[in-house]
Parts: sequence; C-alpha cells; structure tokens
Amino acid sequence: MTVGLLVVGSIALDSVATPFGETADAPGGSAVFFSAAGSILHPVQVVGVVGSDYPLGALKKLEARGVDLRGVERAEGESFRWKAKYSYDLASRETLDTRLGVFASFRPKLPAPFRAARYVFLGNIDPELQLGVLDQIEHPKLVACDTMNYWIHSKRDRLLELLRHIDILMVNDSEARE
Repeated sequence: MTVGLLVVGSIALDSVATPFGETADAPGGSAVFFSAAGSILHPVQVVGVVGSDYPLGALKKLEARGVDLRGVERAEGESFRWKAKYSYDLASRETLDTRLGVFASFRPKLPAPFRAARYVFLGNIDPELQLGVLDQIEHPKLVACDTMNYWIHSKRDRLLELLRHIDILMVNDSEARE
C-alpha cells in the first residue's frame, strides 16, 4: 500500500472558552484537526500518542472518516491537555494551562507502511521530533509543518534547521513576526 498523506502531531483534550461558548476535554490537537480536514479529500495516516484517559470514541470517529490510526500509540498516564481562552475576534488567545502528560515522552515511530508517505504534515511538536520524523520517511514529495512561539524561542536553531527540509510553513501573524 502506498501512503499518501501522513500527519504527525498532538492528539489532545482541549478545554476552550470563547465569547460564544466553551467546551471541556474536547478532542483536539494538530493531528486530530488536520486529519479530520485532510480526510475530506484524501486518505490520511496519523502518528501520535494518547493517554489511558483518552476517549477512544473520538478516534473511532476519525477512523469512520477513513483515517488510518495504526500510528497512534496508547500509553499509560494522562493525555496531553490544553486549556485556553480566546478573544472576541478569535485571533488571539491566552493559554491558561498546558499538561503534556504522555506527550512529554512521545517519540514518533512510523509504522513501516507510513514511511512511503508522499505528502507530510508535521504538526506543532518539538522541531527535534519533526526532524526525526523526516529521517524516517523515504522520499516525501511535499512537507508542510506547523510551529508556535514556544518552539520559535526555545528551539530556534533546530527550527531553522527544520525549515531547510520543508516546503510549507504554517504560522499565524504573530509567529511570522517572531
């Protein structure tokens, strides 16, 4: 089987407040959002990690959309959790709490069939891990990645190295200025 679109990133439980409503412990993270959107147009393969507290029904919904979850690891412990409050324009947010849980020791390991990915999205994770994923892929045709201010400041050298190996960088306006 030839792998088409590979997504490597966070699988989280998000608690988000906006002026229009709020939710607690909702499925989130870069791998979840990207694979849900990408599966509309193309088969998607996901690599990530969840804790023993993650509601597997949320992953089943992705699987029902044709998302291949063979690269999702289940580890003992708490899932990655993120809590934030968005402003009225939804363009800015304040992170209230970040608990990495099992994500703190996550080291992406691509199943053998995933290594033939032609298209790759590296979700918002440590640039060191993003580079490690690229080392596992045979001949990607197009690589996109996401990052954020945390990695721009704390791992700038590794992020600059990563930029040499990607085709598309996804950042918001404030991250672009940084």
